[in-house]
Amino acid sequence: MIYGYIRVSTDKQTVENQRFEINQFCKNQEMVVDKWIEETISGAKSVEERRLGKLLKRMKKGDILICSELSRLGRNLLMIMGVLNECMNRDIQVWTIKDNYRLGSDINSKVLAFAFGLSAEIERNLISQRTKEALARKKAEGVVLGRPKGSKSAKTKLTGQEKRIKELLDKRVSYSAIGRILGVHRLTVSSFVKEKLQLLNT
Repeated sequence: MIYGYIRVSTDKQTVENQRFEINQFCKNQEMVVDKWIEETISGAKSVEERRLGKLLKRMKKGDILICSELSRLGRNLLMIMGVLNECMNRDIQVWTIKDNYRLGSDINSKVLAFAFGLSAEIERNLISQRTKEALARKKAEGVVLGRPKGSKSAKTKLTGQEKRIKELLDKRVSYSAIGRILGVHRLTVSSFVKEKLQLLNT
């Protein structure tokens, strides 16, 4: 069986990009995904709390798990390695699109998976540390961080798309469809329309 695994961290992200990448990859490889697993959950959640955990329990020897990138499996090194270790011990292959990995039970796969996970963990830690240092420096310089209390940014992902959204609404296109067209979640479209309703109707 070939499983396509898609994970996004928030409902503001879209699964369509990951699904498109996996479909295009399978098309080029002349493969077909037998079953899709999608979930909206933080990668920091334990595997057991995610649909991925249930999927792993029912996967069998020779199955292939395809995802857009290895980081979709977990947020840190230990979690990613835990998933890969279980797959490798049970002869389940893990293929990624962006990273272009074909991880199986051989020693080269184990070394490669470890190196990738370690570098990804180090990079996240470095980014986090640089961010903290920059914020601390600005605070020490007297810079007020964040938006003023009670303020709200007037700019959104859909700013500048008012005319197009109005045209789509006039054609009775649903919020979900508009979201897919513009690459945002339907709730983002809904909120934008409510906030800008007066502008859209002018």
